[in-house]
Amino acid sequence: MNSARTVLVVGGGAAGNAITVLLRRAGLDVDLIEAKDDWNATAGSGITLQGNALRVLRELGVWKQVEASGYGFGSVGITAPDGTVLHAQEDIRSGGDDLPATVGMQRPRLQRILIDAVRASGARVRLGVKATTFDQDHGGVTVRFTDGSEGRYDLVVAADGLGSATRAAIGITAKPEPTGMAIWRAAAPRPEGLVRTDLAYGGPAHIAGYCPTGATTLYAYVVETNRDRASIPPETYADEMRRLASAYGGFWPEITEHITDPAQVNYTWFDRMLVEGSWHRGRVVLIGDAAHCCPPTLAQGAALSLEDAWVLAQMLTATEDWDDALLQAYYERRVARVRPVVEASVQIGQWQLDGVRDADVPGLMGSTMTMLRELP
Repeated sequence: MNSARTVLVVGGGAAGNAITVLLRRAGLDVDLIEAKDDWNATAGSGITLQGNALRVLRELGVWKQVEASGYGFGSVGITAPDGTVLHAQEDIRSGGDDLPATVGMQRPRLQRILIDAVRASGARVRLGVKATTFDQDHGGVTVRFTDGSEGRYDLVVAADGLGSATRAAIGITAKPEPTGMAIWRAAAPRPEGLVRTDLAYGGPAHIAGYCPTGATTLYAYVVETNRDRASIPPETYADEMRRLASAYGGFWPEITEHITDPAQVNYTWFDRMLVEGSWHRGRVVLIGDAAHCCPPTLAQGAALSLEDAWVLAQMLTATEDWDDALLQAYYERRVARVRPVVEASVQIGQWQLDGVRDADVPGLMGSTMTMLRELP
């Protein structure tokens, strides 16, 4: 591999950070730009990482930090709204038997671990900078930036998320579409005895759940039919989430009493998107949420994004021919795995919206996670 080859990574989330580390390890010259000055270092409450995400984090060399910072567990409970456990089952270890089935952790902590890995890799990082134009020819891409500078690259990797400006700039017209659901999320102290994710279906919300994220922390979430965001003033976010959550029993009363600060409550619609046909135009290629997104009903958003980075890095570093055929092969390899996850994630939510009482949610979860045990 020609170590003089240059790559621009647009976006410093999980996918962008991961591919930066992997390409730098292979000796490539990598620039990373991130639009936010703080590199998203404080955003979000918690994240659920399934085994296939952990497998990639191990490849990045950060598994030990993740393991020490998060909370690993191996089962999921289904409860009635009053907290009665109706069913508990062992999670499938989609990353292999030598990794936990699931790790919950605080999202800012995961981002800090990945930021440190990027810094240690020697990549050049610029924060508060966006790409404005991508001028391509047969030899590469000339990129102009909002700070007035420009650079020449052999490849641009667009990891700039759901609303990817790069996706639009290269003429891919796909956009996220609402699924009809929305989620309230908040961090809270972890009650003693809460050692796994439990999901309650029914009640005033479609789903109420929580995930332990550390020795003393968790994040809680409540899923409802989406509402016009303009009808919910941000200063009422804590009241709205607490109103929904207060109908649930079990650990919920102890969790709910800590949902008091509206600034610490996040409200987000569920979206779906899968870019069809190819994830590249010339030498600009999409990864992560820029290429696909799905509701978090299977907790696979970050995992699929990390897998994209791992697979693309493998393919780029295995050949000198960074051509259309290579990038098309990347798409075909990934879409065969991503599509069933997107479809299953949407289906689980649609069953809730439609009030399907006999839906086989555990069965669909199980078959999808079994597929994900295979290497991407």
